[in-house]
Amino acid sequence: MRILLIKTSSLGDVVHNLPVVTDLRTRFPAADIDWVVEEAFADIPRLHPGVGQVIPVAVRRWRRSLLSPQTWREIGSLRKRLGAARYDIAIDTQGLLKSALITRMAPTRRCGYAADSAREPLASRFYDARFEVAKTLHAVERNRRLAAFAGGYVSNGAPDYGITVPSAPTPGPTAVLLTATSRDDKLWPEDRWIALGCEFQARGLYCLLPAGNSLERERAERIASRIPQANLLPPSGLGELAGHLSAARIVVGVDTGLVHLAAALGRPTLALFAASDPALTGVLARTPAFNLGSRGQPPSVAEVLAAAAPLL
Repeated sequence: MRILLIKTSSLGDVVHNLPVVTDLRTRFPAADIDWVVEEAFADIPRLHPGVGQVIPVAVRRWRRSLLSPQTWREIGSLRKRLGAARYDIAIDTQGLLKSALITRMAPTRRCGYAADSAREPLASRFYDARFEVAKTLHAVERNRRLAAFAGGYVSNGAPDYGITVPSAPTPGPTAVLLTATSRDDKLWPEDRWIALGCEFQARGLYCLLPAGNSLERERAERIASRIPQANLLPPSGLGELAGHLSAARIVVGVDTGLVHLAAALGRPTLALFAASDPALTGVLARTPAFNLGSRGQPPSVAEVLAAAAPLL
């Protein structure tokens, strides 16, 4: 049996789809499972031993250069590759028009959300089989439920992300502080990060702060400079960052894809929420992983330390 999964972005959404691979592998042990994913996040499906081919796409880049011949050559190559693969089923767990159009390139039974369940209802028109999945479910469970409907089985039990990563070398026990996120309203105040980091340092933890773009690095550098023995990690790919997460004694982060990756890797994880609903997109894993705060009510330093204490 050959199965195609389509979940292209963003980082957190891609991580949320990993338990689908574990579920499918459990139900169909001999299946070949391929995954279409945005090129920037291709390292995440590669972490799961149940994934065969990772098929990168560049929808974000293509949108910026729709008139480029190179763009259309790449789209044509993708269409040819999916058309020749002879999949038995394709499952789009993203529910967006862009993912539905990719799903449509595979000449097989195409499965996705019904209009009332999809994030973009128009996407449902491109599927051969459409399934109702409640929007009130956590994103991980929505993915699992859709794949189970498509594959004719029942998903149950705690999600198993199925990934392991070699731990990066560390100077001692570490706490990774994920201070950056894509939206300003999701940020946690700098003074709270500094207070938290100083408490962790006093308890014998070395604080590591990853950061991406220049603005994120400036903010992380300000925070790290106020925490004794804290280090700003150099720019790195997802694979290297995963190694730092895997080695951490604890990971604390705002609502960002890396905090979901930490939980998926089995690390004690605290996710801090200020502008989104943790019931729908919070960390969800077998490991100790907790969501603190909610929309409009970010957690206090005292609340974070109280939640961290038993994990340390």
